[in-house]
Amino acid sequence: MRWLTLYLRSRRAPIAIPAAVTGMVLMWSLWAGFSDTRTVAVQTVVTTVLLLVVVLTATLGSPDDALEATAAISWPVRRLLHLLAGFLLVVVLLLLTTGTNAEFGPAGLIVRDAAGLLGLTALGAAVAGPARAWFLPLGWTLAAILFPRAEPLAGRILTWQSQAPDSVAAAVVAGVLAAAGLVAYVAGGPARSAPAEMAQA
Repeated sequence: MRWLTLYLRSRRAPIAIPAAVTGMVLMWSLWAGFSDTRTVAVQTVVTTVLLLVVVLTATLGSPDDALEATAAISWPVRRLLHLLAGFLLVVVLLLLTTGTNAEFGPAGLIVRDAAGLLGLTALGAAVAGPARAWFLPLGWTLAAILFPRAEPLAGRILTWQSQAPDSVAAAVVAGVLAAAGLVAYVAGGPARSAPAEMAQA
């Protein structure tokens, strides 16, 4: 299991995972302490999913680009398991609140947004690198929360993150983003850092 320990350390997981848990506890505490209702508002659920995905973005790359390119390691399998583990972490953290004073849900919304946002982030990591991978998910999701549109179809597509769990359009967009990010990241890994970025790492 030494390789797993080294892998997690190289991906900053010992920092990112506690940060994700802390963020989740903070969001739960704020709702439980200041809201009169147990069911968390959709906007807060989506924001929390976004927060957890952004925190996990740091784990999508390592400081050593040469290591990512070595043929001695089966990187595609590890990248696939990495994304699946990140997805499960986000979903499980939110679903653990079921039955508590601040219940995040519904499950369909959490699963859809976690898959779509993580896929979008993975796609960003493959194209622009992990350091910039969270820009688009953050901007797009905040816009969708502030300006949700149920009509027309284009509105449901553009604001898929904040749509109802039974929205077919939102599910399709999330599925496409999840699949695109999975394929791009698993096959190619994170984009290589620019020389200036490597000097600062």
